[in-house]
Amino acid sequence: MATNKVKEMSFLDHLEELRWLLIRSTLAVLILATAAFFFTDFIFNAILFGPKDPNFVTYRFFCEVTQYFGFENSDICSVSMPFIIQNTAMGGQVSFLIWTCVTVGFIVGFPYILYEFWKFISPALYDNEKKYARAFIVVSSVLFFLGVLFGYYIITPLSVYFFGSFSASPEIINEFNLDSYTSMIKTSTIASGLLFELPIIIYFLSKLGLITPSFLRKYRKYALVIVLILAAIITPPDVISQIIVTIPIMILYEISILISAVVVKKQEKESLK
Repeated sequence: MATNKVKEMSFLDHLEELRWLLIRSTLAVLILATAAFFFTDFIFNAILFGPKDPNFVTYRFFCEVTQYFGFENSDICSVSMPFIIQNTAMGGQVSFLIWTCVTVGFIVGFPYILYEFWKFISPALYDNEKKYARAFIVVSSVLFFLGVLFGYYIITPLSVYFFGSFSASPEIINEFNLDSYTSMIKTSTIASGLLFELPIIIYFLSKLGLITPSFLRKYRKYALVIVLILAAIITPPDVISQIIVTIPIMILYEISILISAVVVKKQEKESLK
């Protein structure tokens, strides 16, 4: 029988553990941010401003896919970026450099943050659950990095393309603020990374009894509609692009249903013993 032999901790003890979790995680991010400082040329020119290049790999990929399916005149094949990025604050570029390095530190250091999180919650777990620590960290990290890649190579360039080429009037010139441009990229990548943690989140919510597979199946159609609407907003006006964005997210949703079903079924079997 699984037992939890860890002694009871007081509320203040939990707060102290949480404080050190935050301190260690912050130090890890800052150390990695410092390391990222030595690669700023590559990070800025190749990564951050990559989606601004009409020859960016995503635009070429979408063009080839849409042409393969018979959309010869797809707008994605004639990408233009009629906008400039400007800095309007005295210390804008310094702030831009610092926060970009911190963001890189957070993304690269995410597995360590997960490790600290697992250490924090492990006292509340049974002995047979603690052995899954390595699997939890590996799977969660892989999902996060896949989400970051999805956000950077799919969501970000399509968003840059849409907002950069959109014009309500020919009298208006797009001159985007540096903070606005970089914030969109950071938000898209990190939010996608966290979105890809959905199966892990559903696992824990199912363990707590807050989510059931029947609930997820019931609201599947609403989730699909929401994803399609978001895909229609950020993608070029063709069906293929919308499908490419929608499919990975809905696959995650279906995987989450399966995970929830397995957890609930296992709990029902244990309750009958």
